[in-house]
Amino acid sequence: MAAAARDALLDELRALMAAHSPPLHALVVPSEDAHQSEYVSERDKRRQFVSGFTGSAGLALITMKEALLWTDGRYFLQAEQQLSDRWKLMRMGEDPPVEVWIADNLSDEAVVGINPWCISVDTAQRYEHAFSKKHQTLFQLSSDLIDEIWKDRPSAEALPVFVQPVEYAGRTVTEKLKELREKLLHEKARGIIIAALDEVAWLYNIRGDDVHYSPVVHSYSIVTLHSAFFYVDKRKVSVENYMTDNGINIKDYNMVQSDASLLASGQLKGSAVNGSSYGENDMNENSKVWIDSNSCCLALYSKLDHDQVLMLQSPIALPKAVKNPVELDGLRKAHIRDGAAVVQYLAWLDNQMQQNYGASGYFSEAKGSQKKQHMEVQLTEVSVSDKLEGFRASKEHFKGLSFPTISSVGPNAAVIHYSPEASSCAELDADKIYLCDSGAQYLDGTTDITRTVHFGKPSEHEKSCYTAVLKGHIALDSAVFPNGTTGHALDILARTPLWRSGLDYRHGTGHGIGSYLNVHEGPHLISFRPSARNVPLQASMTVTDEPGYYEDGSFGIRLENVLIVKEANTKYNFGDKGYLSFEHITWAPYQTKLIDTTLLTPAEIEWVNAYHADCRKILQPYLNEQEKEWLRKATEPIAGLDRPFVLDVQNDKRFVACHA
Repeated sequence: MAAAARDALLDELRALMAAHSPPLHALVVPSEDAHQSEYVSERDKRRQFVSGFTGSAGLALITMKEALLWTDGRYFLQAEQQLSDRWKLMRMGEDPPVEVWIADNLSDEAVVGINPWCISVDTAQRYEHAFSKKHQTLFQLSSDLIDEIWKDRPSAEALPVFVQPVEYAGRTVTEKLKELREKLLHEKARGIIIAALDEVAWLYNIRGDDVHYSPVVHSYSIVTLHSAFFYVDKRKVSVENYMTDNGINIKDYNMVQSDASLLASGQLKGSAVNGSSYGENDMNENSKVWIDSNSCCLALYSKLDHDQVLMLQSPIALPKAVKNPVELDGLRKAHIRDGAAVVQYLAWLDNQMQQNYGASGYFSEAKGSQKKQHMEVQLTEVSVSDKLEGFRASKEHFKGLSFPTISSVGPNAAVIHYSPEASSCAELDADKIYLCDSGAQYLDGTTDITRTVHFGKPSEHEKSCYTAVLKGHIALDSAVFPNGTTGHALDILARTPLWRSGLDYRHGTGHGIGSYLNVHEGPHLISFRPSARNVPLQASMTVTDEPGYYEDGSFGIRLENVLIVKEANTKYNFGDKGYLSFEHITWAPYQTKLIDTTLLTPAEIEWVNAYHADCRKILQPYLNEQEKEWLRKATEPIAGLDRPFVLDVQNDKRFVACHA
């Protein structure tokens, strides 16, 4: 959409706001859908439609005079590029949060409109608290004003629901429901409303194609001590027998709101679970309704008796995050196949850059490159990422990508979550850094990997920055820590090598990853953000290790592996806490010509060499002879154990030590 046409939307929207009863002084347009999803379907991208900003995280606020967009540090540069001059960028962590801005800048008794399906209970309550000092109102709209001006909004598709077999899921629906009901009984709850799409999919061992990159189904679940319900567009369901066999009642998607009211009053009835050990007394004694305030929307919460609502983290979040042995085995296998695809891609790209651009290549630092005048193939950020997808698609159990590939050259790599478009993306350049953050969905696991490479001669500054990122990456991978440690405590390990030079990055260091589910999975994370204090890491969780550094207008560097949290074999066990460490399951080489080995300690050099040796051994069976030779060269041991090494990135003499 042209900028002028998009700006005209603001005028249309303000006319609707003025005509609304009561008149709206502001309209909040979140990124999320009715399930508080990070990635949403095309028809739910209301914030993108009105603002033009395409990042996955953000919030728009339209007042009668201003249009503001909040987003986090991953998207500052992208938002600056995509927003018109009628919009003002608000930087999360630097500018006031939206609720504070509203309270400070709008008049007393201002009315702020919101689609109650697209805001969580937690967020709504935070807004209402901020608004109370000036008696401002958060008004629940009966229809979304964005939908009224979105004339060509995509229609809902009826894509089929399919079963995730136990051979990949590792646990049956019966086992999961039994465990869930035990938790309901323990908390004296008669039932739970499950709104998060990946939680419904995990609980019922189903998957779907309703959201690009995330194999989920637009659906809700309500589980009581007696019954289980699945709220979905019935046109999508061809697995009725599977649902019936597992004691799941299929109901129309739009019935969830009325059934939430019935649940609150104890009148929700469905076919009972075969052999249920819970009687009527259990239902009478357990009167609470459990919701997760971060994923349950305001529209459903409004149908409940607030005095009887139990607001706790979803009891599904941790069992989903702590992978069972079958899921762990599948994730390891998926990452091996995925690593082979990445190596095939890098070997292919190395060859193409040399043939078409006269690049010195992946291994050589010879200066100078010359683009051929009559190239057979023009390499762009999009065309090469399509090639990577092709390598992945050839692998067993491939189902699609797990997020849009971040294929970025030079200054575009400094846009942390850059998303190239075929019509405007950059051509590859042998004299600039290339960052590729990508992942895939396989039946047995979800992957996410980032590698940064240079096909020409990197500058000393680029090499020192890359090495600092690598040092942080290794430090987190090598960590040993007691049970009870959160990702907030570990985040500093990945940043310290950068901090020594006054460098940093504006994103978290690690997120959980699903088992053929969402590529970003909670409830745990490794980050500087306060929320990273909430959930300790546990054995069998997955988490990414992805520090980076980004120099606006020049280059970006990120390295990312997926880790499994495991029990550590320590010599001692102080406090009988038990200790944890990490197992990396991502396999693809680090470009050694980007490493300044004088900045590595002997232990770090040993880590790189050991990782590369494992990488070569694990991936070779999946490669042809030429690819094997490329990998052999890419994983040759790096020297440096008999040389001086420097602990500080800036060669501070206080940190120089000699290794005999």
